[in-house]
Amino acid sequence: MTDATAEFFDALSQSGHEPLLEKAKGTVSFELTNGTRVECWLVTLENGDVNVSRKNAKADCTVRVNKDLFEAIAAGQANAMAAFLRGEVAIDGDMELMALFQRVFPGPPTKRPRRQNGGSVGRSS
Repeated sequence: MTDATAEFFDALSQSGHEPLLEKAKGTVSFELTNGTRVECWLVTLENGDVNVSRKNAKADCTVRVNKDLFEAIAAGQANAMAAFLRGEVAIDGDMELMALFQRVFPGPPTKRPRRQNGGSVGRSS
């Protein structure tokens, strides 16, 4: 069984620089709960430069979420902002930082196949 959470954070860490986060500066702590167990990830953002660690440290923004739900978010099967609006994700601190960070979560799998020739989809003239 793959761990979508570890894959997500590993890929983010390996990227080193994420263009979608060039306006972000600060730290985001993710506290993933599974019963009484808490798994912590700390993401440091500096104008697109990204550093990921397993530290449990004070951050500008702290996100608390059930591990299973975060797995779905990291796999593109659930939307972080929709889960927040439903009260399934708790966010403390810098909400703007989290709004910027959520851009790097994968979107849902596409149901429509992409055109191979690069042409537009839709009506033809």
